[in-house]
Parts: sequence; C-alpha cells; structure tokens
Amino acid sequence: MKTKSRSLLTSTHWGTYRVDVIDGKLRGLRDFEHDRDPSPIGQGIVDVLTGPTRITQPMIRKGWLENGPGPASGGRGEDAFVAVSWEEANRLVAAELRRVIEAHGNNAIYAGSYGWASAGRFHHAQGQLKRFLNCIGGYTSSRNTYSFAAAEVVVPHVLGSFRGPLDETSGWATIASDCELFVAFGGVPLKNGQISQGGLGRHVQKAGLSRAMEAGVSFVNISPLKSDLMDGPDTRWITPRPSTDAALMIGLAHVLLEEGLHDTGFLNDYTAGFARYAAYLRGETDGIPKTAEWAAEICAVPADTIRGLAREMAGRRTMISVSWSLTRQDHGEQPFWAAIALAAMLGQIGLPGTGIGFGYSAMNNMGLSRRKIDYAALPQGRNPVRDFIPVARITDMLERPGETIDYDGARITYPDIKLVWWAGGNPFHHHQDLNRLRKAWQRPDTVIANEWCWNALARHADIVLPCTTPLERSDIALTPKDPFQVVMDRAIEPVGEARDDHDILRGIAAAMGVESAFTEDRSPEEWQRWLYDISRQSAAREGVSLPDWDTFQAEGYFEVPDPEQETVLLAAFRADPRGAPLSTPSGRIEIFSETIAGFGYDDCPGHPAWIEPLEWLGAPSVYPLHMISNQPSTKLHSQLDHGSVSQAGKRGGREPVLMNPSDAAARDLSDGQTVRLFNGRGACLAALCIDERIMPGVIQIATGAWFDPDGSTCRAGNPNALTPDKGTSRLAQGPIAHTCMVEVAAFEDDPRFSS
Repeated sequence: MKTKSRSLLTSTHWGTYRVDVIDGKLRGLRDFEHDRDPSPIGQGIVDVLTGPTRITQPMIRKGWLENGPGPASGGRGEDAFVAVSWEEANRLVAAELRRVIEAHGNNAIYAGSYGWASAGRFHHAQGQLKRFLNCIGGYTSSRNTYSFAAAEVVVPHVLGSFRGPLDETSGWATIASDCELFVAFGGVPLKNGQISQGGLGRHVQKAGLSRAMEAGVSFVNISPLKSDLMDGPDTRWITPRPSTDAALMIGLAHVLLEEGLHDTGFLNDYTAGFARYAAYLRGETDGIPKTAEWAAEICAVPADTIRGLAREMAGRRTMISVSWSLTRQDHGEQPFWAAIALAAMLGQIGLPGTGIGFGYSAMNNMGLSRRKIDYAALPQGRNPVRDFIPVARITDMLERPGETIDYDGARITYPDIKLVWWAGGNPFHHHQDLNRLRKAWQRPDTVIANEWCWNALARHADIVLPCTTPLERSDIALTPKDPFQVVMDRAIEPVGEARDDHDILRGIAAAMGVESAFTEDRSPEEWQRWLYDISRQSAAREGVSLPDWDTFQAEGYFEVPDPEQETVLLAAFRADPRGAPLSTPSGRIEIFSETIAGFGYDDCPGHPAWIEPLEWLGAPSVYPLHMISNQPSTKLHSQLDHGSVSQAGKRGGREPVLMNPSDAAARDLSDGQTVRLFNGRGACLAALCIDERIMPGVIQIATGAWFDPDGSTCRAGNPNALTPDKGTSRLAQGPIAHTCMVEVAAFEDDPRFSS
C-alpha cells in the first residue's frame, strides 16, 4: 500500500471523507474540512466492511453448480451457495459466456447493470463490465434511468435536449438575487441533495435554499409531504392528490389564458404550437374547458387557490421547479411538459432566477454553477448488439421474449435473454412489482453478480463474484458535477478474496483470450494516469489548470474555480433565438410537438394533457391510500441499508411509514406499531409514524430496504413489493412507482401474517 504524508482520502456519491486507519483496519471517517453541511451516510460503511454480510469468496448457487445452467424454477433467492476458487469461477463464467454466445448470440446477454456503483472514475463497475463484454461481441443494453425516464424522452422533443437543461439549471445565487416566487412541484427535498454522481466535496443545497429564503423569496411547496420543503419565513404548502400535478398545471395555464396573463410576445417568438395547446385548454378539442374548477375536482385543491396562485405567478418573477419524482408516475411525461408550457406562458424562461428548473435539490449539483469540463471516462468500445430495452422494462423482457412494443416513435422487440450480468447496482431495489420480477428472474439460464455484500441481488444470483469497496482500491474522483476532484486512496487491504471489478474481469478475459484487448496492457494505475492526463487537457481547453499527477496525488484534491458568471438556463436562446436555436424541429420550445403527435399514441398526445392514471385517489379502489415511495435520507437508494446510519433510522428494526393522524385513527392504529402495507401485488411490513406533515389519504415510506420476501410480503419493508410495473406511456416506457394505491392494517391483527 502506498504511503502518503497526508491523511487518507476517499470520495463517495454522498461526500468526501478523511479516512482513519489503525493497524490496517478502518477506524472511522472524518468529514471533509471544506464541507459545511456534510452527510452522515458515509459513516454507515465503517461497521459493515467485515462481518456476516460481506462476501469474501467466489460463490456459486448450489442448484446451478449441480445441475448446470438453466431456468432456476424458484431456486434463485432460496438455494444455498458453495465457495469456489477464483480459478474455478473464471473457468465457469468463461465457459458459460461461450455457450450462450455460440448457442444464442450476444444479444442473449443482458448487462443493463443499472445503479450508482462507485464514485471512482476508473473503478466504475458498469463501465468495466460493458468494456469487457464489448471485447467478446457485445450485449443487450438498456436506455434511460429510473430517476426520470419519462423526462429523458419527452423533454428533447420539447426543448431539444434534457441532459443539457438538467446540467444548466439556473444557479441558486440567481434565485436569491432575481426570483420573487419559487413554485416547487414536488418540493425541494434537501435529503436528496446529499448525493451527486461521481463524488462531491461540498454540500450546497441547504445553503442555496437558505440564502434564497433570507433574500425574501416566497416558496410554495406543492407536495403531499410538508417535509419536502424546509420551513422558512415565507413558505406555503399546497397538497394536490398525488399523480395530479399535470392537471393542476393545466388549470393554472387556463387561468393565465382566460385572464390574459400570458406573455404573447414570448410565445410568438420562442415557442411553437401554442395555439393547439390553447384550443385544448379552452376545451375546443374535447368539449371540456380546463378551468380552475375542472382542475380543482381532479386535484382536490380549491379553485380559488388555483386562480390565486396563477395570478401571483404572472405578477411576480417566478421560478417553476419540477422534482424528478413527478416523472415516476403514470403518464409521467405530462408534468414536465405541462410545466415547460406554463413557464413559457409566463414568459420568463431564460431570465436570471426565473423560468423552469428541473429538480432543485434532486442532487447536490442542481443549481450549482460550475465549469463545463469533459473529464475522460474508461472507453467502453463499440457494442455491436443493437438490441436494447427501456430501463424499466426488464421484467417484461424476461417474461415475454419476442414481444414488440412502442418506444419513442419506434418499435422494439424483446430479446430472449439467457444470461443476466449485474455489476454496481441492485434491480431488487430500483424495479417495481418485485414479486413479479422475482418470478421472471428465474427464467434466464444464468445470473452473474459482482457484489460485495449479501443483498437481494447477490442472493438471487447463480454466480457471485466478490468485489472490493472503494476503500480497498485506489481511484480518482473526476466529475463535471462538482468542483472538487479527489484522490481516492486505498485505505485497507481487500477483505478476504475480494477483487476489484477490473481484476475480476481481467481474469475472465484471460480465460477467454481477450485479456490484452480488455486491459490494453495497462495496469489500473496506468489507466488512471491516462484518464487524468486526458482530463487535464480537457480542463485546459476550458481555462482550468489541473495539477500534474504527482502533485494531485500528494495534495489529495483540487477545487476547480467557479465560473465567471452564474448559470441561467436557456439564457443564450432567450438572447438570440435564431442565432442559438434549440435542437427541436422548429428551433423553438415545442408546446405542441408534431413529431409526438405523429406517433399516434393515445397515452401521449402532441401537447401536455391530463390523462387519468392507472390508480389514484380520484377513482374507486379497494385500496384507499396512495403510497409515496420516495428516496431515503439515511442511504443512497439501497446502498448501506445494512450500515449503522440506515439502521439507526429504522424503528424497532423496521422502515418507518408516515401516516396522517386522521387515517391512523380511522384504522385504530398507534404510533410505533408494526403495520402491514398491502395491495393485490404484494405487501411489506413497516413501523407506523403518525405525523400531521403528510396529507390525509396518503402514506409515505422510503425505498432502499433490502428486499426480504416471505411469500409475497417483504419483511424488510421494501415498498416496491407493492408498486405497479407499467410503462409511463408508449413514448417513454418509464417507471410509475408513485402511482400506487394500498391499504394499511395492524400486522398483529392479521393471523395470516402474525409472527
């Protein structure tokens, strides 16, 4: 292990830490001195690096080892595992890859591997895996994210890009200086702002929000959860029914239109298709004017409140923020499109502190003005396989090979998957209707997982390849999403026989005769030097001088200077719409999209629309409560659920579920009681927390508990045992976890589930 005169450092998606090691053992993590609002999440790893959850040897499911590859018939998730040597594991994996490729082709390998993995630039599990698979002919891939798949597909049709506007969301400083009214659909959840992809050095969301509040900005939290916005001197809480955000936005737009409060000049110069949308608002297309009263009936928000908010938005410098969670509902394309249209009607897009923002505090980098530097990533090579699926359609793919579906104007066919390989993620966290996924997961011949702990993914695999954690390997955190670039020191030796993902794949590559193609005869340190040198050149082109490699290693981090000007979304387009057009067919904001209209989708027309969701509080249901399953505050998705910080956030070892006092009283439930959440798809157990900060008719339970099924009930409290697995629409096919109706009952009162 390399000796350094400075203290050891590591970077994670939730912060940078100083690492304390005594006699080769991790003793603790200290908050980075430049972080004034550090996240506690990192401390959760200290007590779980070793112990019963750690995987220390290559492991093979007993049924697979004895019977060979084939559908598992329920064995995945139930069978015991047998330890083997790395030599044997490499031989088995190589042989199975050859068999599948020769018998079925490379498109029979699915390596979506969705997840957050490591913050390191080189030891990034998915990048390593996909590079290796491309060396042997490729794999079926996935597109989009569980975070905001619907927006990833619809917003490019409206603004020409989604990732561009996402990365260029106007800075918090412009909110403080130029905004008067901040309307937050989905709130500004600071707990989500703990994280940022690729590592971060300083948390800024709380400071940015506080600065805006101190500057006198009025905030409106439109959410079923009061906690989705920090209390401030001028904050309000509006509680529409979940999954009705688009209807509320459309009702607001109708008020602007009918009262002449919309900016016709902006609409004429910067948008296309408003007349078609206006006809919809007035009811000329379907006979239903989208008035405040119409919206009130759908949203359960008083019509006077809707009218008053619309007038206030038109009369003040207004920022509309839409949380990423709004896309994770049935027809999740519509809230983002409707929000863009509403902001366009106000005419403030492209001005400092106003317009539209895509998810303030969804991650730490949102609203963080920073320089654009194209840091190098590990080259993955070319994937010759053209087959792909929308990321949230994995169960459909496994259940129905050969079926053809619509996606963004195209028709795609599900391949017949024989081998699934997952590295750096956990589908038994992200996906919906986990009981259905668990059944479909039995269908492939082989499931391989690179994993360091016995979570649900590892327990549902056939071959488990034990990988290291970031503290057991050297890496570099180079991210365009944060100014701090950090050396990630190898603080301790790998636990047991764990190997870096690169070394795992190098061994298999050697067994398949492609080791040189995979490594390019570079060591991991040589790869990191190469990545850093390419990144230094990119930084230099942007006027930033990164230190040389040796200086970077000696000092441990480098802070990229702030840009000279604060970021303002679509400022260049606003200043010169013809000289800096959007990448849409018209070059303008497409309130009506001829392209989408041309697809002929009945569940996603050519303009923003209210389309009744699969299930919601406005429709009769045997399950009367709407369940919100949002991001946890004590972990990143399911990472470190077994760690001390996550465990401390549970009540009696169970995930807390929030419920309004009126709903608890109607069910004769008491605070702290173990309850069962259930519907026709499944159930989970949780500890009841009675709280007035959630609207009646709604419950909230965070995601991230390690899926632990007992029949159709998750004992650990994973809400995705209940959520529906359906695409948002034929356009994006995204996930709809937030469209979910359930019932809650006392666990001990149900003899079928009493312990």
